[in-house]
Amino acid sequence: MFELSVKTRFSAAHHLVEYPGACAVLHGHNWDVEVFVRGSELNDIGILADFKELKGAIAGIIEKCDHVELNTLDEFKVNNPTSENIAKFFYKYLSKKLNCETYKIYRISVYETPESRATYWEEE
Repeated sequence: MFELSVKTRFSAAHHLVEYPGACAVLHGHNWDVEVFVRGSELNDIGILADFKELKGAIAGIIEKCDHVELNTLDEFKVNNPTSENIAKFFYKYLSKKLNCETYKIYRISVYETPESRATYWEEE
């Protein structure tokens, strides 16, 4: 089995509805997102997935989230834009864009700070 990852970042604001503390107030983060793909077969030239293709798909969702208030996005009108829910949102979006016969999105990690992250994956 092979695993690749691509890491990127975006800046956005959010607030956590019904949170009993300071995070209920609008504030921002420089979010880091790490996307992991897995597969067992390399192509004829020894590549699992083209990093350029992965980065292009990730750029599409980053553009949607960068420099916005995440609570205003349709995806977070019902669910709080927590790190956990952001990781799941990225997973669902990128799975539709990237999953193929040779590799699949394995997990997504979202870092609110360099020391605090949430990871989402689905059991097979």
